[in-house]
This record gives sequence, structure tokens and C-alpha cells, in this order.
Amino acid sequence: MIIAGITGTIGTGKSTVAGMFGELGAFIIDADKLAREAVEPGKPAWQGIIDYFGRDILNSDQTVNRQLLADIVFRDRGKLQNLNSIVHPEVLREDLRLVEERKSADPEGLIVKDIPLLLEMGPDVAKLLVDKIIVVYASAEVQLKRLIARGIEGADARSRIKTQIPVQDKTQFADFVINNDGTLEETRLQVKNIYARLMAGGST
Repeated sequence: MIIAGITGTIGTGKSTVAGMFGELGAFIIDADKLAREAVEPGKPAWQGIIDYFGRDILNSDQTVNRQLLADIVFRDRGKLQNLNSIVHPEVLREDLRLVEERKSADPEGLIVKDIPLLLEMGPDVAKLLVDKIIVVYASAEVQLKRLIARGIEGADARSRIKTQIPVQDKTQFADFVINNDGTLEETRLQVKNIYARLMAGGST
């Protein structure tokens, strides 16, 4: 079994690429989905967030107000690091459980992890989590355009991009790079090529 990790920066289209791998038959582990589940009411990370940020971070139904939390941490690197230290251990625990479960069910298959902050954890840590690193690249102009299309204001969008390692810097650690500046079909062709190579043994 080969485990590949998809990363990039906000607005590069990581989730779109992960979905394409899923359509081809890969088992997808979505780190953002695991993070959302980790902060559900009553879970350890939910309590950790309350302890650090206060109960004002909660909605009326006691769920974490993700937009408010994002607005806070994307303006303060220290708070972002503290949030990551609360949530990441819980995400990693569930990630490892899913990997072991999948290995038993399909030992010859391909696992693709969608991990936005894979390289922020450090290249050495990344290599412990995945066998191959796939960086999804998009130009700064395209990233900004996509974020604004999501309803994020220009200044806020630029701030969020700056909190992550520039995508061009991430490509130096990549086994594969997908250029996602073009059409969906152009991206899909790159995904199909990489999928075939991974299923053949992972050669770059």
C-alpha cells in the first residue's frame, strides 16, 4: 500500500484534486473533515478550544463558530499555533486509526490524504505520515481570485495566504506537482497520470 499526501496552500484546489483521486479509486482521508469532527461538542479538542479562546467562540448550539475562530487565528500566528496544538493530536489519532483500518481492508490499495498543513509540520514529520507528497500549485493571482469567489474579502484573503508556506516553496519537497491554474480537464489528466504511477509502485 502507498500513502500519498496532497498539500498546497489555501485556494490552490487541494480538495478538488483529492476528489479526482477518489473518483479513480483512492481512499481519501480529509484532514479538514477530521478536524471538524475533532471539535464537536464534548470532545477533548472542543474543550481545549474553550479553555484557550473562551466560551464566546461557541454558537448557541455549543458548536465552535468556525468563521469567528478563523478570523481570530488568521490574524494572530501565535493563536493559530495554539489552535493547531489543540486540534492536531486528535486529528493524527483518527488519521492513524483510519490508515490501519484501510490497510486491513485493502492492502494493495492507495490512500490519499488531503492535508493542507502537511509541510507546515516539517518535511521530516510529513514523511512519517505519507510515502509520497503531491503539491497542488496555483499562482498567487488564481489563489486570490478563488478566495474572493468564496466570499472572503481581498485583504483577509491575502492574510490567510500569508499564514502558510508559499506554495512555490512547498514544491521543492514534492514527489509530484500538479499545476491547477488551468481547466479542470487539464488538472484531471495530471491526476490520472500520477494515480497510474502511484498504483505502479510510486515512481516519480
